[in-house]
Amino acid sequence: MMPLHTTPTPTIIRHVRHKMHKRSEPICAYFYDLDALAGHVQAMRHALPLFCELFYAVKANAAPPLLHVLASLCDGFEVASGGELAHIRRYQPQARLLFGGPGKLESELEAALFPPIEALHVESLHELELIHDIAEKKQCVAPIMVRLNLPRGDGAATRLVMSGTPSAFGIDEAHFEQALTVIRNSKWLSFKGLHLHAQSHQCDAAEHGAMLRGFLRHINELEDCLSFHAPIINLGGGMGVAYQEPHHHFDWPSFCQMLQNLPNTERRERHFRFEVGRFMTAFCGVYAMEVIDLKQSYGEWFAIARGGTHHFRLPSAQAHSHPIHVVRASRPPDITHQQVTVTGQLCTPKDVLARHVPIEALAPGDVFLLPMAGAYGWSISHHDFLMHPPPHHYFIQKDRIWEEKI
Repeated sequence: MMPLHTTPTPTIIRHVRHKMHKRSEPICAYFYDLDALAGHVQAMRHALPLFCELFYAVKANAAPPLLHVLASLCDGFEVASGGELAHIRRYQPQARLLFGGPGKLESELEAALFPPIEALHVESLHELELIHDIAEKKQCVAPIMVRLNLPRGDGAATRLVMSGTPSAFGIDEAHFEQALTVIRNSKWLSFKGLHLHAQSHQCDAAEHGAMLRGFLRHINELEDCLSFHAPIINLGGGMGVAYQEPHHHFDWPSFCQMLQNLPNTERRERHFRFEVGRFMTAFCGVYAMEVIDLKQSYGEWFAIARGGTHHFRLPSAQAHSHPIHVVRASRPPDITHQQVTVTGQLCTPKDVLARHVPIEALAPGDVFLLPMAGAYGWSISHHDFLMHPPPHHYFIQKDRIWEEKI
């Protein structure tokens, strides 16, 4: 198994303690260990076969310092909106780019073609025709990959599935031949391959591998039947982070070994492409929130901390109780050996980050650290609800710490 930072790194804990001694207001901040991020992604690259490319899915966390680290370690970035496209072009103008997602605007497609990106992921027949029309009007060739919504075969489904079911994502197999006809009849569309992202939150590498091998066999049959070849297959991401079961994260090394062992009758000498978000950046980030009140209600202890789900929506979005680590301040504890429910400052009973957490000792002024917060934390949160001030964002590299507004 690849070593993963499922608890706050010693570097982050040290800097949190330093901030606790310097604070004038209760702590509410994200801390990102960029050295831990670099080490993790380097290990991912080392395990990946040479016929595979690794792209970062920007939606997970678009903080510029993270992008700077990832730019030298990944093959490029995957974006899913015109805003993300402009963001990457601003902070990483030399990066290779993929553009996916349903409902792309005509203005976004034009922006993706001037200058041209690595590939546009086509989600519908209408979008395919729109790309053709734009490319013809601009007299440029559009590099495209067709996203297929294939029937699911091998591999158990996760709780977030985008394939083998009615979906806004991808083109059904029944309509693929029609898409091929449009591509073959157009000199403005350059077919680069297929996109097959099918699910997210998969923590079982064997199940994920079985699903992808089933897809590959299916694609091989389609190629033989329809007389085409997909030189690149984008297998998406979906590698899961087991927030509540830290020993059950996606087993990346064993998954990569499965890829390495694929017989050529399945791979057919083609290249694979992955666009990973959560599994790449989750482990480098920690959300820190200081306890500002401690109370008992109907026999249950509640710790109200600075911040909440408007800053770190992940536990609510995932419907889980997030792991909690406590950094004690100097004052004696108000409670010992109790179970505590951790909430934020919002005027809603849904503002809960963890329930019934076993706590050895706790008092106002202590700081909760919520690990594995480097992906889908700040980026998916409803920042402006109740107009509380945003958290600080601290980045740590080679023991240097600095703050940036995100």
